[in-house]
Amino acid sequence: MKLLLISIICCFTLQVSAQTDAENLKKIYTNSLTNGMSYEWLDYLSNQIGGRLSGSLNAEKAVAYTKEEFEKLGLDKVWLQPVMVPRWIRGAPEFAYIETSPGMTTSVNICALGGSVATPANGIKAKLIEVKSYKDLEALGTEKIKGKIVFINSPMQPDLINTFEAYGGCSSERYAGAAEAAKFGAVGTIVRSLNLRLDDYPHTGSMSYGDLPNNKRIPSAAISTNDAELLSGMLALNDNINFSFTQNCKQLEDVQSYNVIGEITGSEFPNEIIVVGGHLDSWDLGDGSHDDGAGVVQSMDVLRLLKESGIKPKRTIRAVLFMNEENGLRGGKKYAEVAKSKKENHVFALESDSGGFTPRGFSFQCSDAMLNKIQSWQPLFEPYLIHYFEAGYSGADIGPLKNDDIVLAGLRPDSQRYFDHHHAANDTFEHVNKRELELGAASMTSLIYLMDKYGTATISNAERLKD
Repeated sequence: MKLLLISIICCFTLQVSAQTDAENLKKIYTNSLTNGMSYEWLDYLSNQIGGRLSGSLNAEKAVAYTKEEFEKLGLDKVWLQPVMVPRWIRGAPEFAYIETSPGMTTSVNICALGGSVATPANGIKAKLIEVKSYKDLEALGTEKIKGKIVFINSPMQPDLINTFEAYGGCSSERYAGAAEAAKFGAVGTIVRSLNLRLDDYPHTGSMSYGDLPNNKRIPSAAISTNDAELLSGMLALNDNINFSFTQNCKQLEDVQSYNVIGEITGSEFPNEIIVVGGHLDSWDLGDGSHDDGAGVVQSMDVLRLLKESGIKPKRTIRAVLFMNEENGLRGGKKYAEVAKSKKENHVFALESDSGGFTPRGFSFQCSDAMLNKIQSWQPLFEPYLIHYFEAGYSGADIGPLKNDDIVLAGLRPDSQRYFDHHHAANDTFEHVNKRELELGAASMTSLIYLMDKYGTATISNAERLKD
C-alpha cells in the first residue's frame, strides 16, 4: 500500500513537473520570437565589424563588443580569457586564369586557402594534372606530377541528406592536398570548393602542411564549383593547357586574443558548470554571419532568455565565445586547459556552429542511458517542430572538454543551404532569417533549462522507489 501511494505521488509530481516545463518552454520561445536580441547583435557583428579572422583588428573589435553586451545583461560574472592565436593574412585579391594557347585566356574565381603560402610575386603558371583525391597521387608518381599544378576535383556527395557528412567526405582534400602534392614535386594545388551547388564563389578553409619544411611548401587555392567544372571540361578536351594563379597571403607571428565568457552562477550547485557557445572568429571573405556569428549571438541570448523568462538556474550557466576555431582551435583548447587546471566540473556543453537556419534538434555525445533520458523530453519540443534527438557529433570547440562524465551536444539546424555560404564571400547578414535565428536561440535555451533542472544523473524512477 505504501509503495502504491509513493508511486501515485511520484506520477502526480512528474505530471506537474512536465506541465511546468511546457510553460517555461513556451515563455522562452515567446520571449525569443517577440523580444529576442540575437538578430540585433548579429547585425552589429556582421555589418559594423565584419569578417573576424583570428588575430585581426576586427576579431579584437568583436571581443570588445560582445564583452560589453554581456556586461549590459547584468550577469554574475563577465571576463576575457587570454589565448595566443595564429595570424594569417590574405593580402591583395587573388587572380587566376586558364590559358589554352598563348594569349588565349579565361579568368576564373579562386581564393587562397587559410594557412597557404604565397605564390612568387609574378604568380605561378604551369600544366595541370587532375585527380579526384590526393590519394591518387602515389599511383601517378613524381614523373607525372613534378613541375605541375595538381587540380583536386572532389565534389561533395550530393545524395547524402546530411550535408555535413558530404563535407566530411572531402574536406581532407582541402586540408592535406598541398602537403601531399608537394611530396611529388607539384608547384601548387587548386582544390574544388566544398559547396553542393554550382556558383562562382570560391570557398576558403583551413589547410595544413604538417611537418613539411618551409622551403618545400607550395601555394594552395580553392576554385569555385562553376570554374572547377569548366576547368575539368577543358582538360578533358586538351590536357596541355596552362593554369596561372597569384596570391599574396602571409603567415605572421602569433598574437594574443581572447575567449569572451559570461556567467550566471548556479543557485544550488554553482560548482556544476553548463557551457553554451559558438566561435567568435570567422573567415575574411564574407562577414561570418552563419559561420559562426549565428552561434555566438544565440549563445549570448541563452543567458538573456533565461533571465527574461524568470528562470533561476540551479547550476552555473556559462556562455563561451571561443576564438580561433577556424584555423587552430586555440580558444577551445585553452578553455579546456584552464578548466582542467582549476578542476572545474563541467556537466554539459552545447555548441551552435552549423548556421542560423531553422533548428531541427540536437545531436549528443553521451551514454545510452543519458540519451534515453534526453529523448524523454522530446514531446516538450514537438510544438516547435524540433524532432531530432540522436547520438552524433557535438562541436569542435567543446570537444576538448570531453571525458567520461560530461554530456556534449550540438544544435542541428536544417543544413541543406549551409554549404552554399560556408567560408565564402556570400556568408553575409542578408542570408540569415531573423525568425529562424530566434527559433534556434529558444531551442538552445530550452535544452539548457532542462539539463539544468534535471542534471545528468540517469537513475530510474524504479530505482528511486526502491531506495
